[in-house]
Amino acid sequence: MANRLIPLVILLIVVIVLVVIGFIAYSIIQEVSDKTKSKMEKRNVMFTKDGMKVGVRQVGEEDILVNMWNHTSFPAYKSRLWDMTGSASGSASGEGRAEQRKG
Repeated sequence: MANRLIPLVILLIVVIVLVVIGFIAYSIIQEVSDKTKSKMEKRNVMFTKDGMKVGVRQVGEEDILVNMWNHTSFPAYKSRLWDMTGSASGSASGEGRAEQRKG
């Protein structure tokens, strides 16, 4: 009778060890996931069921507009007020293109 119970006890021990290892792995994965999610949310990156949302913080519309204006060029436009090509020959003050647009 004891010969029949030994394989059953060994099987139960192996199953219990595998369950404990699986639970430990699952808890570690959940902990890392929660920490990563909280760190990413601090940087305005949120994970949802639909995907990932990235927020832009502390950037005003005026800053974006000025940045875009300073990095644009109008190849076919000739202004009577300033030279948009960036050459210093048409400019009275000799300043660069971005400096002239600021006012």
